[in-house]
Amino acid sequence: MAGFKEDVSEHLSAVYQTVTDELKSWFSLLKEIWPLVTLLLLALVLLLWLAKPAPPKNVLMATGFGGSYKVLGEKYREYFAKKGIDLKLVATHGSKENLEHLIDRKDPIQIALVQGGMIASDQLSGVESLGSVDFEPVWVFYRSKAFNEARKILDRDIAKLKISIGPIGSGTHSHALKILEVNNLPTNSPNLLSLKNADGVTALERGEIDAVLLVDGYESPNVQRLIRNPEIHLANFRRADAYTRLFPYFEELTVPMGGFDLGSNIPDHPIQLISTTTNLLIDNRLHPAIQLLLLEAAKEINGVKSYFAKTGQFPAYINSEAPLSDEARYFYQKGTPTLMKYLPFWVAEFLERMFFLLLPFAAFAFPIIKSIPTYRVNLARKQINSIYKELDKFEQTTIATFDPNRRAEYIEVLNEMERRVLSSKASKLATADCYSLRNNIEFIRNALEKQIIYKGRT
Repeated sequence: MAGFKEDVSEHLSAVYQTVTDELKSWFSLLKEIWPLVTLLLLALVLLLWLAKPAPPKNVLMATGFGGSYKVLGEKYREYFAKKGIDLKLVATHGSKENLEHLIDRKDPIQIALVQGGMIASDQLSGVESLGSVDFEPVWVFYRSKAFNEARKILDRDIAKLKISIGPIGSGTHSHALKILEVNNLPTNSPNLLSLKNADGVTALERGEIDAVLLVDGYESPNVQRLIRNPEIHLANFRRADAYTRLFPYFEELTVPMGGFDLGSNIPDHPIQLISTTTNLLIDNRLHPAIQLLLLEAAKEINGVKSYFAKTGQFPAYINSEAPLSDEARYFYQKGTPTLMKYLPFWVAEFLERMFFLLLPFAAFAFPIIKSIPTYRVNLARKQINSIYKELDKFEQTTIATFDPNRRAEYIEVLNEMERRVLSSKASKLATADCYSLRNNIEFIRNALEKQIIYKGRT
């Protein structure tokens, strides 16, 4: 047992001595090359200052008070929470207000859901798109006794009904006015009511109005309420193809016979719809990592098969009213960055940021690190040259003022020089130069002892 303790003690002592020696060696090296280390640290600080910052942990997103935007926003918020980021949803009155938040460069909101057809603006500078993430059909629901589709054309004759076209400033209201205008219908008729979507749906169900126009996603609670109401019918846009030609942001969709309820065969005939898209817009200053995370969220949430979309159809750059961001363009061309496929978001983002940070730093640091041996040798030679100058001055002075009685003193000065050479770093780094210097010291020492070249008094 005693032998084992002694063995352990010896090993620990050896480890301690090894660590101590290495630390001393590194400290000694640092004292030699501190100018180069300082230069590297300054370069690293500069790169850190110039490099993009870490992504924020809190981000604001403009959605809406209700409807499909609120539903979609909640899904995005949950996805972001899993990645360690708090996505705060800001309730608004709709697409127009959402876009205004992004256009205002002082506004903290950097993400917004905006309907196609609402994006065009003369002041769109600084706003970019990550693409479309869903369809938003134009739904016109009416009470079964209020309108006869067999005799009338929906979008031309619907204005004669008492109809809610959404609150002023909303995407629904804006699209309703465009539909009326393109059909040469008045937009200020007293039977056009600017009710909130939820209020319009309630009024329609109670029979207080004849119809309601909504621009919303299929999963919207308002849409789902009316689809399941047997007293309410969904109008058919028979001229849907004409709208897609007149308005580039409109798409044509179809609800097949029995598409809502096969057992009850609802609807009992195919219905054509016109649809805009839900677009994910951003402030172009939004951190690139957050942009990629939004696209990943869209791919997971909106990329699954839905009522109108096929698997993988979204996200996609369908609406070109706003320019596509560089990060989104890379995503659509290359897909998810490799690191984000296999690593948690924060780890992948950190490694990517460090890669782009350390790559230029390594390019700068490599020649400096490579020059360290040469730097140390040059520093050693500088020490040797310093002693050379001292030796030369000693010799000149001694020749001019030689005193035989001080020969022992002269020899001691030379011995001291040689001791300094032997104890210096130069003895290991510039061995040949050291031996040359020592030979010169020895030459002068011998000359002094033999009094060959020096004047002297008898």
